Amino acid sequence: MAKVFISGSSRGIGAAIARRVVKSGFEVVLHGRKESEALLSLSKELKSPFICFDVADTNGAKKELEKFTEPFFGVILNAGITDDGAFPALSEESWKNVINTNLNSFYNILNPLIMSMARAKKGRIVTISSVSGILGNRGQSNYSAAKAGLIGASKSLAIELASRNITVNVVAPGLIMTDMIDENLPLDEIKKMIPANRFGSPMEVAGIVNFLLSDEASYITRQVIGVNGGMI
Repeated sequence: MAKVFISGSSRGIGAAIARRVVKSGFEVVLHGRKESEALLSLSKELKSPFICFDVADTNGAKKELEKFTEPFFGVILNAGITDDGAFPALSEESWKNVINTNLNSFYNILNPLIMSMARAKKGRIVTISSVSGILGNRGQSNYSAAKAGLIGASKSLAIELASRNITVNVVAPGLIMTDMIDENLPLDEIKKMIPANRFGSPMEVAGIVNFLLSDEASYITRQVIGVNGGMI
C-alpha cells in the first residue's frame, strides 16, 4: 500500500485530504506541530499513525522524518499559518514566523525525504499554496510572499524530479471555509468577490489533491491548480 505523508493534517484542509486519500486506499501518516485532541481523534478515525514536530524547525523535522526507512509515495505540504497586518506595522517576528512555517518548511520536510523517493523512481509531491500567493492580498505581505515562494520552489523541483517519475504540483485554494477564516469579517460582502458566490469546502481541495496522487495524473507536473470559485 502506497504511503502518503501530510503535514498539518489535524484539521481543516489537511484533515480533509487525509480522509480523502485514505478512502482511495493510501496509507497515511498524519502530522501536527504537537499532539492534540483533534490529531488523536483523526488518527483513531482513520487508523493512521501520526508524528509531531514544528515544520519551521529544520533539525526537528529531519529527526522525525529520517525515522522512516521506506520511501513515501506521496508528500503533501499543507501546514501553514497566517499573521496578518499592514506592512508598516508588521513585526519582524510576524514576518519570520510566517515565512519559516509556510515556505522554509518546503526544505525542512522534503530535504530529508527526497533522496529515498528519487531512488524509488516514483512519487507525487503536492504543495498547498494560496490565491494570495498569485494575486497578493492586502495585509498579507508575509503570507503572500511565502505562498508565492512555495510556487517557485515547487516549479523548480518539478524540473529536477521529472526524469525520476516524480511529479510536483501546487494547489492554490481561494477562500475555503476553515477555522482560518475570521468570522468577524464581512463574509457576505467577501462572497460577492467570488464569481461562484460561495466559499469552497476543504473536501473540494482534497479532491484535487487526491487526483494528483492518482495514476491518471502521472503526466501532470509543474502546474498550479486553482480551487477558487473563479477568483482568478
